[in-house]
Amino acid sequence: MENHNSKNLIISILLNTGIVVFEIVFGLLSRSMALISDALHNITDIGSMILSWWGEKMSSWPSNDRKTYGYKRAEVIIAFTNGGILLAVTMFIIIEAVQRFFHPAEVAGLQMMIVAGVALVGNGIATYLLEKDAHKNLNLKSAWLHSLQDAIFSLAVIVGAGTIYFTGWNWVDPALSILISVFLLKEIYKIVIESLNMMLDSVPSDIDFTEVQKTLTKIPEIKSLHDLHIWQTGSDNKYLSAHLKIAELNEDERGILLSKIQVLLQKKFQIRHSTLQMISENESKNIELECKHCN
Repeated sequence: MENHNSKNLIISILLNTGIVVFEIVFGLLSRSMALISDALHNITDIGSMILSWWGEKMSSWPSNDRKTYGYKRAEVIIAFTNGGILLAVTMFIIIEAVQRFFHPAEVAGLQMMIVAGVALVGNGIATYLLEKDAHKNLNLKSAWLHSLQDAIFSLAVIVGAGTIYFTGWNWVDPALSILISVFLLKEIYKIVIESLNMMLDSVPSDIDFTEVQKTLTKIPEIKSLHDLHIWQTGSDNKYLSAHLKIAELNEDERGILLSKIQVLLQKKFQIRHSTLQMISENESKNIELECKHCN
């Protein structure tokens, strides 16, 4: 699967490289701010897709005695980096477009339309290839969002170019850049926040912390629950650790309880990695265990 993901990313990188050269040359010739800004954005996409490709390679590296979780979090770090790049470039485009809106320059509408059409085809192919894997992890989703953003920009440029060609309204060019950028800021924000939360070991967005607490404390053998932590190192790697005070059970019964909890966590919350410290009430008293519980 990694080879399939990498192949699609490499194809998308090559497509974007061709689009950048094409749009810069004809953007300068046609004096289109929308084409030039789209080309600049494509340059950042190439860098971001290279980062995504490298992240996919790194995430498959095995763990070792220094990186005990392996390199799974590379996905999150690269997604955060890509999101930051997207945010910075989008803000740059908005600022430039606002200035161009108040001082519109004459744009060669027909030439702009043809170039944007070619770019739309290339971006559309790249977006289609990346969409198949976008749901798998945050890293691939950020690469797909880069490509989708480019495709939408190209489509809007075509519409704007047609309007300019038939009406002569040159202000349409920067106006479209502003509208598209504002529209996409929401998706960019979501990727930045989600990846930041992962880096801070926050509870995964699709898991209700309180619901996990309630589910575990409803198990008859569990008397109390402390130090519950839920986090993730990547889109598919969710972890849980907890301190459980349990009823008096023999060794076999403890094994059955442990298996029961782990199966429950996996089926109900898709948590496949759990570390559970179990201690009975009598054991706690006998060893005079003093815990400063964080939750």
